[in-house]
Amino acid sequence: MKLSEQKRLDILTAAELLFYQHGVEQTSMDLVAKQANVSKRTVYNHFATKEQLFHAILLRLRDQLDDAETIAFDPSLDIRGQLVSIARQEAALLTSDKFLRIARVAFLHMLQQPDLAKQLSDNKVGCMAYLETFLTEAVAAGKLAISDIELAAKQFVYQLKSFIFYPHLYGFEVLDKQQEQQVIEETVEMFLCRYLPT
Repeated sequence: MKLSEQKRLDILTAAELLFYQHGVEQTSMDLVAKQANVSKRTVYNHFATKEQLFHAILLRLRDQLDDAETIAFDPSLDIRGQLVSIARQEAALLTSDKFLRIARVAFLHMLQQPDLAKQLSDNKVGCMAYLETFLTEAVAAGKLAISDIELAAKQFVYQLKSFIFYPHLYGFEVLDKQQEQQVIEETVEMFLCRYLPT
């Protein structure tokens, strides 16, 4: 690795730590340079603004997330069991250290940058990368009756986020495994009550 590439990585690592500990607004480029053990000029050579540095960190953190294994719809399997598997996979992502780190680094900054919030929400991670396809195929097979696939996918994921992710992010009550499993099962049951064919 070239020296300039190593310095860029050092800057990203230092900034990620500082943004995580102190927030983006409270972290100066001077502080980043000191933490990375490089000159301020070196920081600006790689990142012209703190906003560029912040975006680079978010991209790096997102790339570090483990790619979710796509759960493809199987018409020969029980739809309930398949949805439970998807929900378990999503819950594991939502409570992972890497995902929570992204959220904590980005959250306060997103409140001040609506465009950033939209950009991040457009990047589908976890089951949202394949859930709409799964639901579309389940509808085609007659296993579900959904008129608005995008809305249904969001209902499924946001229910999990409400009970599993946000309490974890904000330091509220963190669910134990048994409580998490109950949320997963109740999420699937509610979803099926709405979308099973009559």
